[in-house]
Amino acid sequence: MGAKRIGRKEVYKGKIFTIVQDEILFDDGSVAQWDLVVHNGASAVVPITENKEVILVKQYRNAKDGYVLEIPAGKLEKGEDPLECAKRELEEEIGFKAGRMTKICSMFTAVGFSDERLHLYMAEQLQVGKQNLDEDEYIEVVTYPITKAVEMIFKGEICDSKTIAGLLAVENLLRYSK
Repeated sequence: MGAKRIGRKEVYKGKIFTIVQDEILFDDGSVAQWDLVVHNGASAVVPITENKEVILVKQYRNAKDGYVLEIPAGKLEKGEDPLECAKRELEEEIGFKAGRMTKICSMFTAVGFSDERLHLYMAEQLQVGKQNLDEDEYIEVVTYPITKAVEMIFKGEICDSKTIAGLLAVENLLRYSK
């Protein structure tokens, strides 16, 4: 069983992503048109303090039309190393640098319609740096014990997918690294 892309047409080009319409040829000879959001990718970081607290950002998100709790994250610049992006976002968004960064995984954020790949890290041995928000970023930095943050997932208080994946992964890593 196989399929391959035989054509691509750009439909929209924006600041953050591009939308294309692909033609896909299947083994039986049929052709389908699929829409795809093309994105440079992103990095996200779960910052953990020595007291096993996670530092999150609370910010307005248009998709929810409300405030969302998230781990620090940002999009990759063209050709940027994902680890360098993670370090940059950690300091820009919450004002910390990490003595140790551990790669958790890379994952597609919405593989059904986007090629965005998110690189997920855990940051430990935090040291104070300098917060430097983008011009259009209005965030509040909040801290929760990792166990409380995970409870908040199941209460619907944390609804962002990268944050959910990151918190569950880090809680698991911390539990089994004792």
